[in-house]
Amino acid sequence: MPYEPPTHAVERSLRATTGAKIIAGVDEVGRGAWAGPVTVCAAVTGLRRPPQGLTDSKLLRVKRRTELAAELRTWVTSYALGHATPEEIDDLGMTAALRIAAVRALETLPVRPDAVILDGKHDYLGSPWKVRTVIKGDQSCVSVAAASVIAKVQRDKMMAELGVDHADFAFAANAGYPSPVHKAALEVRGPTPYHRLSWAYLDALPQWQHLKKARSWANGSAPKIEGQLGFDF
Repeated sequence: MPYEPPTHAVERSLRATTGAKIIAGVDEVGRGAWAGPVTVCAAVTGLRRPPQGLTDSKLLRVKRRTELAAELRTWVTSYALGHATPEEIDDLGMTAALRIAAVRALETLPVRPDAVILDGKHDYLGSPWKVRTVIKGDQSCVSVAAASVIAKVQRDKMMAELGVDHADFAFAANAGYPSPVHKAALEVRGPTPYHRLSWAYLDALPQWQHLKKARSWANGSAPKIEGQLGFDF
């Protein structure tokens, strides 16, 4: 299906209206998965012409997405990845986990961005970051599209590696998202150490419901988590 390629319009607007010079596009992957981390990429691209075919990672075939990610890693000015573990997602909820992962990515960049373009309509970063939210930014904005592709390919690779010892779950194929094979493995074997145990999928698995975690963040008792914790990605 034809699509309009992303542009630098948002980056140019931020430069003109805020004086920002270093602008990071931010996108996440893994929000809806049942297993694995949520991963965020922050990418700084400048205003150069992007690689041919750049768009939202979900619109690309696996082979092209993988090739493009390799190209983007050397094309971008800089990029960094941050992750929030399943334990952090269970303890803090998805919004807080996204913020943790995004801050980890942004603070790993070699230079702190003056502004951030965040995919979607909800600003889960907040102060002190200067944020511009863009709905479908992964399709319309060059830096966010670059972050989308890098994040997706990196997380897919991590999930394939995590799945080596859990072959029945086919993480290499489904990246921890629900699929018939994934659901069948859960029925028989129960959750792996990489599953999110506060999620509703366990409600349909009475034999494994004793493993379900209460959402401590819902009653305000969630711990404060600082720094890079959890998986050694």
